[in-house]
Amino acid sequence: MAEKNSLRTIIFYKDYFQTFFEKQQDKVKDKIIWTLELIEELPRIPATYLKHIENTEGLYEIRVQQGNDIFRIFCFFDQQDLVVITSGFQKKTKKTPKNEIKKALKIKLEYDEGEK
Repeated sequence: MAEKNSLRTIIFYKDYFQTFFEKQQDKVKDKIIWTLELIEELPRIPATYLKHIENTEGLYEIRVQQGNDIFRIFCFFDQQDLVVITSGFQKKTKKTPKNEIKKALKIKLEYDEGEK
């Protein structure tokens, strides 16, 4: 996704995120793309859009809101400027479901083990 003036590069690990993304309505897809571009380009990303998940080692959630719908996309950093997207889901409760966090951590572990 990165362009010439990007500070970060975003990659999708396997097809976990792509499967989620393809099921979304066009307005949601546009908002996700807009948010990902923001993450690539801004020197400091506001917590409104990117927040560390407490009690995890390096797992972050990208926060996307389209109308009343809230979406979360999990990611982590590989090096300083490579953002690896793991998975996404539509948030329907106040707290992020533990099973979604576990799924993202499992994908991160799979990525980490594949890199060695």
